[in-house]
Amino acid sequence: MDVLKQSAQHVQDFLREHGFANVVVELPDSTRTAAEAATAVGCSVGQIAKSILFRRADTDTPVLVIASGTNRVSEERIAEWLGAKLLKADADFVRAHAGYVIGGVPPIAHVSSMAIAIDQDLLQYDAIWAAAGHPKAVFRLTPDELLEMTKGCVMGVA
Repeated sequence: MDVLKQSAQHVQDFLREHGFANVVVELPDSTRTAAEAATAVGCSVGQIAKSILFRRADTDTPVLVIASGTNRVSEERIAEWLGAKLLKADADFVRAHAGYVIGGVPPIAHVSSMAIAIDQDLLQYDAIWAAAGHPKAVFRLTPDELLEMTKGCVMGVA
């Protein structure tokens, strides 16, 4: 078994510590975008659970949206759910609050706690794929596992 990069190993350790059997894999090609990830693992773009971090304008705290790879997140819809305006999160904010680089942010194992919205469109699939701490690392999971792992709020995010 190949040794995972430290950030991907952190995600694998989190999964094991929380009783999940999911396995992090590092791929030779980038999975930074939903299209790249879908090509790399051989699934539809919709099955990619992309993690996008935002900032609450009122508290400057992180908000994670886990969206289907085919959907564009409606910032207005997320702001309405939160009752607060959303701001874009820059690379430094993402790294400081999630603990990972953009393109590798997993739906779990973050350094800060955060509100999490899960795209209802992900629930239609038997299996989905999420980033695992590095732009070339992913793991396969079910929508039910995603809900259990994140305790996120399911909603329409597009």
